[in-house]
Amino acid sequence: MDFLVRVRARSGLRLRLHSPLRSPPGPARSALGVAAALVLAAGAAHADPAPVWRIGMVTALTGPAQALGTNMRRGVEAYFALRNQRGGVAGRSLELIARDDGYEPGKTGPAMRSLIDDEHVFAVVGNVGTPTAVVAMPIANEKHVPLFAAYTGAGVLRKSPPDRYIINYRASYAEETAEMVRGLTQELEIPPSEIAFFTQNDAYGDAGWKGGVAALVRAGYHDAEHAPHGRYPRNTLDVEDGLSRLIDPRHRVRAVIMIGAYKPCARFIRLARRHGLDAIFINVSFVGSEALAEELGPDGEGVVVTQVVPPPEGDTEAAREFQQAVSAEQRNYVAFEGFLAGRAFAAALDRAGAGATPDTMITALESGAAFDLGLGARHALSKTEHQFSHQVWSTVIRHGKLVPLAAWRTLAGGGR
Repeated sequence: MDFLVRVRARSGLRLRLHSPLRSPPGPARSALGVAAALVLAAGAAHADPAPVWRIGMVTALTGPAQALGTNMRRGVEAYFALRNQRGGVAGRSLELIARDDGYEPGKTGPAMRSLIDDEHVFAVVGNVGTPTAVVAMPIANEKHVPLFAAYTGAGVLRKSPPDRYIINYRASYAEETAEMVRGLTQELEIPPSEIAFFTQNDAYGDAGWKGGVAALVRAGYHDAEHAPHGRYPRNTLDVEDGLSRLIDPRHRVRAVIMIGAYKPCARFIRLARRHGLDAIFINVSFVGSEALAEELGPDGEGVVVTQVVPPPEGDTEAAREFQQAVSAEQRNYVAFEGFLAGRAFAAALDRAGAGATPDTMITALESGAAFDLGLGARHALSKTEHQFSHQVWSTVIRHGKLVPLAAWRTLAGGGR
């Protein structure tokens, strides 16, 4: 009867030798030892002296939301490449492994499990979307793998107290819509009852709508849940039914808060203006502002988009690095958010040290020690705070370009 001897080198190579149950005589033992030593030496010679940090991403690389997924991936990869040029993190390079879910939740779960179970990623960074995050979150929690800086402001990722393995970078949709309502009601003095909604018919649209309703209630409109509200199905351009609810002559609509993707939102705005709806159209950051501006063309004049990162062409340390890492034609708010997400993740790894595990990284994040992400501000997390930034910037489309919105009063008259 034989037994199997296996010698594993660091490269993963195995030596399989069959030997009798009893130890072989001296010469045979010597031969076996020499063979094992040779295999170990060969394995050491071919071993990777600096294994990589394998980081996953599940995002929309195809379909109507692909501009968001492509730009988030571009931004994260740009920061990882910059960091790798500087020696990586603890001598290990950062590698991003992206999977496409087409912004369809049914594809998100298998992709998440494949990254975790087959690719053995350390964390998942920069996923795009709320309905997809609803699927990704329980998997991250189950597997104890951080879901870091997802491109969504939904409250489901912002529980109190927060889920241990869910770390957000950006401001929430509630914070974005609160800024919209503040500007409309306080600066433009539009009555809250004359503000309507156009939203995607899923968890993303619901999250933004709930945030907007809460802000309207705080502004004194206690019947905000019954404000005019049009919806459209995710990954479609079927906006006509939603539009019909807002141009109903029983309503006076002077502003529309929009929670959608850039193609259906662009179609809605174009049709609304064609049908005489002279309103201010305001989109949350998820819309993909540059893609929206390009899709709208001349019809984009005066359309507002709230942002959760500062201008990518700004003069902060992070913006200057982004400008060096990404070509001018590929710079936009979404890619800059991906870049900052990558920077925040690498900073968390730095804090955890060379032997970091997902749990030690989370513990390091929760320590309360401040992070400097090159934005001229300090960011600190804790066991009760799992979000780096709460800041919102407002921009407006002028002559096909996004520019900072200096004052909401410039939007009077429907933004024209």
